[in-house]
Amino acid sequence: MTDTASATPDRDALGRALDMLARLAIALAAAALLGLVVVQGWQVFARYLLNASPSWTEPVTLLLLATAMGFGAAAGVRDNRHFGFFLLAEAAGPRGRRLFELLGAAVMLLLGMAIAGWSARLLLDGWDVRLAGAPLPQSINFLPLALGGALIALFALDRLRRAWRPRAAAGEG
Repeated sequence: MTDTASATPDRDALGRALDMLARLAIALAAAALLGLVVVQGWQVFARYLLNASPSWTEPVTLLLLATAMGFGAAAGVRDNRHFGFFLLAEAAGPRGRRLFELLGAAVMLLLGMAIAGWSARLLLDGWDVRLAGAPLPQSINFLPLALGGALIALFALDRLRRAWRPRAAAGEG
């Protein structure tokens, strides 16, 4: 699971900007997980000690979970810490490894675009319907998935660009 492109110390300006965006995604995912602990802690306290279970905790928990999942997955794509056939790529030799890098990045790009597109569509479809238990749109859980999918696509596009670059450099020299 090594990322040769991120191992180089001198990234271009786009790479540094995407690194900052990935760190922001990780911070949002971590904040969502922390919020999840606080909300669920309040749910347990209110239900068992106050005997007054709040209705807003379940929808907020689902929103925080979707946020952690969407942004965490995007950061995983940036750092190349997602599911993949890394051992197969290593065994394939230099040409096969490059082909697997390009293929993996292309698949991640398509998946990110699909997640972003369908999540955005579902978000818009349910925006006018109010959620039971919280003053939020029913489809609000699709917002972090749409944003996370867009980030997955953006990070995969950069991964595709970086995997393609060595070939262009080899052809020039």
